[in-house]
Amino acid sequence: MTASVAVARRTERISYAVRDVVLVARQAQAAGVELLYLNIGDPNQFDFDTPPHIIDAICRALRDHKNGYAPSEGLPEALQAIRQDAEARGIAVRDVYVGNGGSECIEIALASLVNDGEAVLTPAPGYPLYSAVLAKLGAQEVPYLLDEDNGWQPDLNDIASKITHKTRAVVLINPNNPTGSICQRETLEGLLELAAKHRLVIFADEIYDKLVLDDDQQHISIASLRDDLPILTFNGLSKAYLGPGLRLGWCITSGPESMVRPLIEATHKFLRARLCASHPVQHAVAPALLGDASYLIEVRDKLRKRRDITVARLNAIDGISCVAPQGAFYAFPRLERYPQSDEQFVSELIRQTGVVCVHGQGFGQRPGTKHFRVVFLPPEETLNRAFDAIEGFLATR
Repeated sequence: MTASVAVARRTERISYAVRDVVLVARQAQAAGVELLYLNIGDPNQFDFDTPPHIIDAICRALRDHKNGYAPSEGLPEALQAIRQDAEARGIAVRDVYVGNGGSECIEIALASLVNDGEAVLTPAPGYPLYSAVLAKLGAQEVPYLLDEDNGWQPDLNDIASKITHKTRAVVLINPNNPTGSICQRETLEGLLELAAKHRLVIFADEIYDKLVLDDDQQHISIASLRDDLPILTFNGLSKAYLGPGLRLGWCITSGPESMVRPLIEATHKFLRARLCASHPVQHAVAPALLGDASYLIEVRDKLRKRRDITVARLNAIDGISCVAPQGAFYAFPRLERYPQSDEQFVSELIRQTGVVCVHGQGFGQRPGTKHFRVVFLPPEETLNRAFDAIEGFLATR
């Protein structure tokens, strides 16, 4: 008998809930169920288009034969635009590099910093990319809680209680995916104090920074508050610039030169080893960051209306409560009395109604609670159909 190929043990710890539910959805579709997708944060799947000046810049680069290898860290004009945008927001920039999406930048940064067995604090709920990358690196992921009763703000006491001599970094997703919360200044300042006390690197994931939904809310980049700590700020073209498939992101390193220089040199080793990010797409960075941003007015207006529908409809369903998101395009409602796991809830919901969302376990949550994530990018009619289906489904439970 032929033996099967033995796979690496590191794969045992890797899951990605956002895409894993697609397998269940395909099974339901094959059985004749019409699907309503509330599971993936891709604006282009709905009525959001990549701004024309971003598309034109890429097309022009392709026509102008900008298809060869680019510098490993990125094109000078792209790096300059990122630096200029960051400095305008008060960040004292030490280094910038681009990657094939923000995800690659995050993975390179983690690989450059964290040794096998060392720990990184990640938010719960939070984006599952960090879990997957840390598992691949053989590092320890230590989730810290966001406080649902306090608008999903990071729980600074919980963070402090989980810092050990093995802790190297703390991840902050602001605005948060999957809750849509935005960190208050006091929370950011408290996190900075903890990072300073314990000599931690802050990973600031700010991919949704321009998608603040309410006029009385403000996104504050944590790197703008202090220049004496090592902070890595991540962003990209995927969300606010409506180009997730362009796969172009960046990392901004700030902090004292003597403190961050070794990390900068380490990351550039990885950058050189993987050659470069997409050359033609890098030509869209400067137009995106420094060009016309008026399209965001309509984008935020659409999202605000769909957020309001989402929160009102979910909170009206018996057995569900939902904290109103302040940014991005996600909500993370809580199942109050559902007897089974949130993973079973999502699986049954998909099979019986076709509404595709993601179970809360896939993002992390306070033990003993059950949640699910919905994306409110779809048009109002689709959202209302989906919430009608969820309401009907729960009524039978």
